[in-house]
This record gives sequence, structure tokens and C-alpha cells, in this order.
Amino acid sequence: MTDNDTHDRANAAETDGGVATGAAQAHQETDYLGSEVNILDPSTPYMRDHLRIVWTGFAVWVLAIWGPVTLTRIAPGPMTSQIPILGFPLHYFLVAFGAPTSALILSFWYSRKRDALDEKYGIDHGTPTETERGAEVAAADGGSDE
Repeated sequence: MTDNDTHDRANAAETDGGVATGAAQAHQETDYLGSEVNILDPSTPYMRDHLRIVWTGFAVWVLAIWGPVTLTRIAPGPMTSQIPILGFPLHYFLVAFGAPTSALILSFWYSRKRDALDEKYGIDHGTPTETERGAEVAAADGGSDE
């Protein structure tokens, strides 16, 4: 084993315990805390892909929350008429049932997309690794106490 191999293994565990593999290794030396982050122009492919997921989810959330309200303003007749099954006005049902249901669906969708993104970039949050100090940490736990 060479000194470079040892150095590379140590760097893989220095962050939050996750092990960077594949595409994530190209950005292992990026100083994320010291550099300015622009949410409109992300600096790495991982950030761009993650931001695309966030903006897509935000757009769906805006439609789910504000869509029924906007439609009630545009077309009050059909939106304020009672639906035959439950007897509620359509706009009330869409806001009272549709908004929380869409938020729940969006949270599951986001978690699946984020897991797929982490897999694409080789980020493993569940595998504990040993740091230089000898503590075992996983990416999900935020590191170890000193």
C-alpha cells in the first residue's frame, strides 16, 4: 500500500463519515463551507441535480397549495359547487384533503429522488467508517463527539 492510498482512504472518512465513490470523488477536494453557494448557479453536478429536484418539488407544491385557491378565484361556479359524494364544496375538499395528501406524497417522492441521487454519485449514508481519531461514524449521524 502506498502513501497516496492511505491518504485517499483517510480523506474519504474525514467529512461526515460517508464514503465518496464514483462521481463524488471528483469533488472530494471542494471546499463547500469556505466557498460561496449560489442556488441559481450551483458549482457541482451533484448540487445542480439536487437543486433540480428541489425546484421541481417546489413547483408541484405551489400548484397543489395555490391551485385550488386560484381556480376558485378564476372559476367560482364549479369550484364552489358541492361534490356529490361527500357534499363538500370542491374547493374546500381540494384544500382540506389535497394539500396534506400532496405534501405527504411529495415528501416520499423527495426521499426517493434524493436516495437515487446519492446512489448516482456514490454517497453511502448507512456504512459506518472509521475516522482518523478512531471513532466510527456514519454520514447520517453528523460525525462523532471529540
